Amino acid sequence: AGVNGPWRGEAAGRSKAQGGGTQGCREGRRRGWVIRARSSPDVFESRMEKRDEVKKQPVGYSKQVEFIRCMDEKAEALGTKTSKGRFTKDKTLDSILHVEMVKEKSAEEITQIWNQYFSAKDTVYAVIPAEKFDLLWKRAQKCPSFLYALPRKEGYEFFVGQWSGTELHFTSLINIQTQGETAPSHLVLYHYPELQKEKGIVLMTAEMDSKFLVVHEAQCLANQVQLFYATDRSETYKLVEIFNHRPNEFKYMSVIAELEQSGLGRGLRPSQDSHNS
Repeated sequence: AGVNGPWRGEAAGRSKAQGGGTQGCREGRRRGWVIRARSSPDVFESRMEKRDEVKKQPVGYSKQVEFIRCMDEKAEALGTKTSKGRFTKDKTLDSILHVEMVKEKSAEEITQIWNQYFSAKDTVYAVIPAEKFDLLWKRAQKCPSFLYALPRKEGYEFFVGQWSGTELHFTSLINIQTQGETAPSHLVLYHYPELQKEKGIVLMTAEMDSKFLVVHEAQCLANQVQLFYATDRSETYKLVEIFNHRPNEFKYMSVIAELEQSGLGRGLRPSQDSHNS
């Protein structure tokens, strides 16, 4: 059936039990933008029940809910939901959103639509202020890669983040060491600057290998991007510069120290205990 609305048919895959949580969201707000993720399964089910109730209302009762319904129906009709562990090639904003249609809306309305839709998906997402993305993007051009630390049950696991255009690909360091350039990505952050000049926002969402990462772990990695690339602290961004331009001077413990000081990974270890038990 034909569907009219601002959304196109693409949706991230869902896992049964892994919810996103909000670890690191408060820190993200202080630094400039919030990396959001789906909440706990119970909250998710409650949200879906409310959505179902709203869908029973007459068309036009809530324009935002109608946009979400259109996107979901289009995704089902086209069969474009991504498979676990696989990434969409050439994932453009126009493959998700009718860009021309939403240009008539305000930045606040677009933000609400974006957040409402992705709140029901097993992924991370954000709306980044234009000036913050300018800083991040300028630095990404000079320093296209960095080493990130993800708290595990015991110690940390390291991931290399590599920019490719406006996509940021994360791959575990151990896989790079064993597989080299053929090592697959485990997480990809997609940044869309199409509305940056006119609306003052950059939209972001992600895809991840759900066999390797769960949502709150992806959220932690995404939060670290703004921790290191959009920081006002010269000492923090200096680690990125050293990694790219003076690798012999780079000390991985400095990354862990910054991460622990920020508090971004505090909520991961208990979840990781239960996840790996």
